[in-house]
Amino acid sequence: MTQITLPPLPYDHYALEPHISSETLQFHYNKHHQTYVNKLNDMISGTKMETMSLEEIMKEEPSGKVFNNAAQIWNHTFYWDSMTPDAGQPSQELSDAISAKFGSMEGFNSKFAEVATGQFGSGWAWLVKDASGGLDIVPSSNAENPLADNLTPLLVCDVWEHAYYIDYRNDRGKYVETFLKVINWDFVQKNLG
Repeated sequence: MTQITLPPLPYDHYALEPHISSETLQFHYNKHHQTYVNKLNDMISGTKMETMSLEEIMKEEPSGKVFNNAAQIWNHTFYWDSMTPDAGQPSQELSDAISAKFGSMEGFNSKFAEVATGQFGSGWAWLVKDASGGLDIVPSSNAENPLADNLTPLLVCDVWEHAYYIDYRNDRGKYVETFLKVINWDFVQKNLG
């Protein structure tokens, strides 16, 4: 039997302060993310899925409780990797692609904030690449992610309330503005391919 494990954070719990507090990371990573791992392991124990990767499980069960927990593990891991205490700037290639689609970095930030704050209820805001190599920003609800739509995720912002309530209460806009300051552009570039 293979157990799904909680991937380690790519930085310590204090690394994103003052933007995202260690208290938020303790609850979000150690409680929420770990709970998805625990629930998924309970659900797939003794089934053929217990030896599958998260992506394989998500394809095997494209909806329902198993999918929700597998996708939440995948989405959260991608979210942690989307942030860094050393944000830097996008590469020239990425900057050019962003400018081609959104006009400028300011245009990207504005559109990303619009999509992230406009997501009704719980969900995610994604920067994605389509089959033709073009960029877009798309929302998804609950545990959904762009893989199901044959899009390549490049970056994600978690807009579930537990991602920001401790630090920003109900001010999702302020949280998204802060998220844009900690984007891991190296990770985005790696996903761009």
